[in-house]
Amino acid sequence: MKRLILIAAFLLTAGALSAQNYIIVNSEKVFKSVEAYNTAISDLDSLAKQYQEQVDAKFDEVETLYNNYMAQKASLSASARQAREALILAREKEAQQFQESLFGQEGVLMQKRLELIQPIQKRVFAAIEAYAGQAGADLVLDSSNNPTLLYNNPSVERTQQVIEALK
Repeated sequence: MKRLILIAAFLLTAGALSAQNYIIVNSEKVFKSVEAYNTAISDLDSLAKQYQEQVDAKFDEVETLYNNYMAQKASLSASARQAREALILAREKEAQQFQESLFGQEGVLMQKRLELIQPIQKRVFAAIEAYAGQAGADLVLDSSNNPTLLYNNPSVERTQQVIEALK
């Protein structure tokens, strides 16, 4: 049994050592080198700011309704209080739905992000794949946001070559 485990460990180690054909690319740096990406991010940021102002206005309206209600609550009849509370809750729900329609997973901003960023992503990933094929790499590691990458030898870093391949 020990022999079988040792043989399996040896085969796995030998396989891992023979598969050391890899390159490292910083995808964040590659994306930032593409002017269309920077323009798209800037457009999305300004659109998000505009949408946030609209959402804030809706929630400000709800807050104003609530503050007016609290100021007048003592002088309102029970039915008037119920009607105002229902109105406030309805407006708050509308504001939340509006916010979700803009910023949610299926929202307008996400759809716009997909529309603007996805073609750039496809182009960048195709360039990485093409470069990896030219370089004979079996594996491409992304060093941009990978907290487990503790060290990389500069000789395997290929970010600049991918940027040049994109141009």
